[in-house]
Amino acid sequence: MGSIMSSNNPEWQQARLDLAASLRWASRLGLHEGVCNHFSVMLAPDRFLINAHRMHWSKARASELLVIDDRNTVVEGEGRPAMTGFNIHVPMHRQTGHRVILHTHMPYATALTCLRDGTLEMVHQNAGRFYGLCAYDRDFNGFALGTDEGSRMAGMMQGNRVLFLGNHGVVVAGETVADAFDDLYYLERACEVQVLAMSTGRPLMIIPDEKALALRDFPTRRENARMFLAAIRGILDEEEPSYAS
Repeated sequence: MGSIMSSNNPEWQQARLDLAASLRWASRLGLHEGVCNHFSVMLAPDRFLINAHRMHWSKARASELLVIDDRNTVVEGEGRPAMTGFNIHVPMHRQTGHRVILHTHMPYATALTCLRDGTLEMVHQNAGRFYGLCAYDRDFNGFALGTDEGSRMAGMMQGNRVLFLGNHGVVVAGETVADAFDDLYYLERACEVQVLAMSTGRPLMIIPDEKALALRDFPTRRENARMFLAAIRGILDEEEPSYAS
């Protein structure tokens, strides 16, 4: 496939704006870690939009996001993604088919990956949206120094939207940036409530399976996600319009 400039593709330009806004909002929420971790969008089978390693999420700009190919050649932009970003994201996009992949070490979700047999428990309605949609990697495998690690993660994720990486962090996937970021946000909120509840030392009160299933399949999830990202972009348009530059 030849190079397609994202500046000439309205759908790709929309992905740039949405991804830059999501990176900035993730920073506001304290979901980032240094200049590490990556958000990415598969623009085409061999084109991937991803943040540069040097970019702090609080300063993300749509125009400074990178487009790389499936060999980690930078097609558009200056700088490079971290090698671990390429090694995780590109194999996961290609093998799972998920268009959007968000990887963070956000505190409460990551705390659950540090517990022996830690899982997201159905103790709050926010957890219910992930009922039956979480995979768990119990084997910490160090830094992702090769694409085989991304392939291993993809194999564990299968058709799920969330992958908890043991002693590491989480991967959240979706069809649009709005869908994936909405899940990322509510996943961290669900994990925060669970960790707080566990800290009391009292038994957790688990939501029955049939009620958790109803929480997962609520019909306005994607509409709510679009409204959430639109609201975020509206705030940034007023307070930090440089995200769109």
